[in-house]
Amino acid sequence: MSEARKHSTALVTGSTDGIGAAIAVALAAGGTQVVVSGRDRERGEKVVAQIVEAGGRAAFVAADLGRGAPAARELAAAAHELAGGPLDVLVNNAAMLIKPGPTADVDEELIDGALAVNIKAAFLLTGLVAPRMAERGRGAIVNIGSINGLVGMAGSALYSTTKAAIHSLTKSWAAEYGPHGVRVNTVAPGPTSTPRSVRFADHIAPLIARAPARRVSTTEEVAKAVVFLAGADSTNVHGATLTVDGGWSAV
Repeated sequence: MSEARKHSTALVTGSTDGIGAAIAVALAAGGTQVVVSGRDRERGEKVVAQIVEAGGRAAFVAADLGRGAPAARELAAAAHELAGGPLDVLVNNAAMLIKPGPTADVDEELIDGALAVNIKAAFLLTGLVAPRMAERGRGAIVNIGSINGLVGMAGSALYSTTKAAIHSLTKSWAAEYGPHGVRVNTVAPGPTSTPRSVRFADHIAPLIARAPARRVSTTEEVAKAVVFLAGADSTNVHGATLTVDGGWSAV
């Protein structure tokens, strides 16, 4: 492990469980000091304890990114303080999951909540973190998109809209910050085994049946893709979308 890698720092939003927690654990296992964040302190502290018990370094910062700019500013400030300066890695993972259903059944409150958490939070945090990376001349931002943002799916209009926006933002930010040494990329998971995915079992089953791998991804598999895009093995990868979906989007 390089000396630079030993002292790298990362903020992972929405990392108290599921994919976010796996990302935090995987980054920490590689020597990165991780800021775990989310709304649930108890679950966040459990993720931190898991990392520390394995010999890693982590701290929890409570953040409800649905609160908009104040929450984003507070989280960025706390993360920079814990890191002792600019972060090396930002993983925009926090997202509101939305049960598939007809567009006509989606109310304005749900629309506003999804836009706030799935798009606005990533937008605000990147605006707070990326310029400091750019000033130093290095950094990596990994956005968590979705195969829902790549293709049209009936009953997924709202969630797909938010993830398509994340894919678009990745390209725009790659163009904006890439010349200053900051790489921005996306990991787009397909159906993934998480504590919350059981809520969508009926929707997921047909997707699995069509995927060449014929199975869901594990959170660890998604996390490995994030670690790759955040690390030194992808130094000339900018604006890319790496799918982790068992080949579903390819066929």
